[in-house]
Amino acid sequence: MKQPPRLSLVIRPEEFFHELVTEALGNRKVRPQPETEFYLVRLLSRFMNTDSLYRRDGEGHVRDEPLVLMLQEAFEEDAPGVQSTLFRQVGDVSLYTAGYFQDSLARKLVDVDYYIDMGGKAYRQAAARVEERPLQSLYEELAEKFAAFVDVLAEISDKTSSRKEVDLLRQYELWVRTRSERAAKALQEAGILPNPSVKKGLQ
Repeated sequence: MKQPPRLSLVIRPEEFFHELVTEALGNRKVRPQPETEFYLVRLLSRFMNTDSLYRRDGEGHVRDEPLVLMLQEAFEEDAPGVQSTLFRQVGDVSLYTAGYFQDSLARKLVDVDYYIDMGGKAYRQAAARVEERPLQSLYEELAEKFAAFVDVLAEISDKTSSRKEVDLLRQYELWVRTRSERAAKALQEAGILPNPSVKKGLQ
């Protein structure tokens, strides 16, 4: 199997991520509009520095806020332009966290379905608060296909991380919660066939 180039040797991160995004979209059979595909590339490039995941206060200090508080702040903002930006930020953080750090969420109080729910809502709210039709279309697609894009980013995370084994129990729990095609494939490759009669979201 062809291995992607080492990230440390990449001069232009967007070129590196474009190749990975295109391949992952093809593998997941997701066909977004070109603007959305480019948005995913830019998202990965921007969050190469994980400090970008956090907002800062007026003095430049990092604000590590729960998503629900970020969403509340966005709803309470009066200016539509600022509102759309705040909602977009919630969507971006949710998408990147749910995809790129999916496995680490098993050790947290909130799970991947929480980020999928919050992120989809945030992008939908962002779409409702912009006048430019291209941006509306972009945010609407990000909201509509949020879970699929999470799978795309998770596949890229698999290829760029040093993880050597799959936590099958975690994959099964993820499949039960979200019916993730990626999780189902991981289970199938390990010889486990998910039972479609199991109710989605069952604990």
